[in-house]
This record gives sequence, C-alpha cells and structure tokens, in this order.
Amino acid sequence: MSIPVRPGVLYGVGIGPGEADLLTLRAVAVLRKADVVVGAASPRNERSLALDIAAPYLSPEVRTLRLNFPMTSDAAARATAWEDNAREAAVILQSGRDIAFLTLGDPLVYSTFGYLMQTMERLFPELPVEVVPGITSFQAAAARTRTVLCQDRENLVILSGINGAERLGRVLDAVDSAVILKVYKNIEAIRQALAERDACRRVMLVSRLGLAGESLSRGLDAAGTFPPYLSLLLLPPRREGQEIPIPDQTYTRV
Repeated sequence: MSIPVRPGVLYGVGIGPGEADLLTLRAVAVLRKADVVVGAASPRNERSLALDIAAPYLSPEVRTLRLNFPMTSDAAARATAWEDNAREAAVILQSGRDIAFLTLGDPLVYSTFGYLMQTMERLFPELPVEVVPGITSFQAAAARTRTVLCQDRENLVILSGINGAERLGRVLDAVDSAVILKVYKNIEAIRQALAERDACRRVMLVSRLGLAGESLSRGLDAAGTFPPYLSLLLLPPRREGQEIPIPDQTYTRV
C-alpha cells in the first residue's frame, strides 16, 4: 500500500523593495528550505528582479522557475494566466515539494501573489498556503528619507496612482498623510491633484529604491512625463516647524 504524498506548501515571500539585506529572517529560512523558488515576470522581460534580489540566499541546487503574468488590462487574459500558473504550481505542490513565490515588498500589497493565492484557494482549496510578510517600498522610502509618515492622531492612506485626479483629490482631502504607489502610469493626474492642494512642493519622489539608478527628490520636477517604473510618492502631513529632509536637488545612486 502506497503512502499518500503530503502536499507541499506554497509560501508567498515578501523580499522587500530591492536590497538583499532587507529580507526578514523568516523569508531567508523559507528560501533555504524551499524546493522550488518562483519569480513572477512579464512575458516581455527575460529576467525576474525578485529572483536577482533573493539570489544570495538560494542554494545552488534549488530549482528556480519563472511564471509569466501579462501586464494587460484584458481581464480574460489575466484570469487565464492566473489559472494556468495556479495549475502549474499545484502540480509541484501535489508532488510534495514546497514553493517559495517571491514578491517585491509585501505579498499582500499590490502584489501578483494575491491573485495567485486567491486563484489557488478557488481551484485547489486543499493545498496549503502561507504568507511571509516583507518590508514595503514605502516603509523603506520613509526610512531612507527620515520621513515620519504618521504620528499622534494623524491618518495615513495608501493610494494607487492609477486613480484619476478627482478620486485622488477626494481621498487626499480626507487624510493627513499619503503614500502614492504606481505613479509611473498616471503622473499628470497625480500632479493635478497635488497642485490643486498646494502639495507639489511637499511631496517626495522616490524611484528605484535600493537599486542602481535610485533617486530621491523633493517635488515633481524630476518626475518628468514618465517616471521610472518603480516609483512612489511620499506626502507627509503639514507639521508646523518641520521641514522635509530631502534637499532640493535630486540624489541619484549609481
């Protein structure tokens, strides 16, 4: 009588914003024991940035796998890709092998892993899934720029830069402090919303944090028409007597 194979575990592992020493001890432990390490990528890219960041912690024997997730507004194409990738992952898990699915930042904040996890729960609810949280890009950006995002009774909101100027403005009017992610897609709408609230000078643009070409600047002048893909904005509260620590000129990391 054959012994049933115990299924492997799918781990969603947050590996932080870009620097390898920002992985948590738990993330490193999972990477070292995983049988397969997966990096998500667009079909148009040959490399997975997440796999590059995690490379120092991977054993030479570990199998690495790229799963393609198309960057498209076609909902049907996205759903097909999620289901195909879920089925590919399920085959590995059903053989008893653990998978570490790498995500930049945190697995549950604007991450491809969230879609994969939800698809797995729908198609293969019997397969175990665990999440290893990671340091987000905006936490690291606040640390790098010494920005206190919220304190005392202040409220902080995380906004998607894909929103239009009107919606962005409504949310900004209701909170004290904001982080705007995905700013590369819609910078003019973001610029409009901030300008209408006299906030363009107060905002900080952080691009490619922890990577070659990292830049930090006050205001939106450095954003141009198309900021780098990995860009975000920090909009701290107005606090009397407190200045933003970033200098007027742009700092760029080589």
